[in-house]
Amino acid sequence: MMRRRSTSMLAYSAPFQPSLTRRALLLGSVAAIGCARRRGRGFPGYAFIANAGAHTISAVDLSTFALARQIGMDSAPASVLSSTLRPAAFVLLPESGSVCEIDAVKLAMVRKTRLGGPAISMRPAADGKSLWVLQPQALVRLEGARLRAVESIPLPGVAGDFDLTTDGRAGVTFQSERRLALVRLQNGAIEHLIDAGCEPSLVRFQSDGKQVVIGSRADRSLTIFDTAGRTVVKLPLPVEPANCCFDPAGGQMFVTGPGMDVVVIVYPYQTEVGETILAGRAPDGLAVSATPPYLFVANPDSGSVTVLDIDTRKLVAVVSVGQEPRHILITPDNRYALVLNVKSGNMAVVRIAAFRERRHRTDPPPLFTMVPVGARPVGGAIVEVS
Repeated sequence: MMRRRSTSMLAYSAPFQPSLTRRALLLGSVAAIGCARRRGRGFPGYAFIANAGAHTISAVDLSTFALARQIGMDSAPASVLSSTLRPAAFVLLPESGSVCEIDAVKLAMVRKTRLGGPAISMRPAADGKSLWVLQPQALVRLEGARLRAVESIPLPGVAGDFDLTTDGRAGVTFQSERRLALVRLQNGAIEHLIDAGCEPSLVRFQSDGKQVVIGSRADRSLTIFDTAGRTVVKLPLPVEPANCCFDPAGGQMFVTGPGMDVVVIVYPYQTEVGETILAGRAPDGLAVSATPPYLFVANPDSGSVTVLDIDTRKLVAVVSVGQEPRHILITPDNRYALVLNVKSGNMAVVRIAAFRERRHRTDPPPLFTMVPVGARPVGGAIVEVS
């Protein structure tokens, strides 16, 4: 039974065809874009892609770069997380307030729980044994082993976004109330309810958990607070902070959004905006590879991905990938960038090593292959299967 802290409070849906082998799917995809000369081995696992338009999860076999199966959902899926306990993926269905578990070996949904009411987002607990799901007025913890709701923390307003630290705290934004709550998850206590001084639209903790960053699209700013609730600095931005990610060390935060065709680089530990770099037309979703240290920036308007070297700040390449790319995943081995194209309903596979290896026109290009996934892909996760 769920324990509460307080009493207050389809455009594309082709089914999997067993008779169509993975080899046949792979050869079909390769032939479609003339990849006969391309080199590259795959990753031992699956990319589970949430297709909001098709109400499906597509399982893409990354060892062959072929669509293995489509798994039907009863409403539009959004975020997908990989499990650290077993080869599985967790899928959030925001409208129905449901979380599903997909077995990465069986390629089938094996568990589902309904929270009662819509959900906004989800994040894994630091120990990997639980999931925290944000609802409009509560934080709910799901036990990962059985995917059961075991705890609910009421929130003092209508929540918009949240983030977690490794030491068991949460930061939750309340946009209309212009506030930020810092919550101790162990006892459900709200340690600080902070006047944000703006309408916060996103929240992220620094990697050490000692400061929290909130972004305001309405105010075009980032504000950094310490964990005692004191304002450290407010940084004006040339863009609305709609998308962000950090480098692997957590020392650089990359921000994109409407306003300028740039990536804004913020140094949260130095509490300053470092620089802005041109990053294609209308830059959107972001992802970072660790080795080599590249920043991938989706450009939906031009159907391309801009690749920047994080160390040198130089342009590495611009790769055409499909119609309206917005979401990017990096395989755990840092060998491939998987770009989800919202309008064309496919996934572009970009081979990262090709940026350094390619010296002649006859060398294999970075775009390795394209995989159809379904209508309006909006997110995904990669699960390794040994």
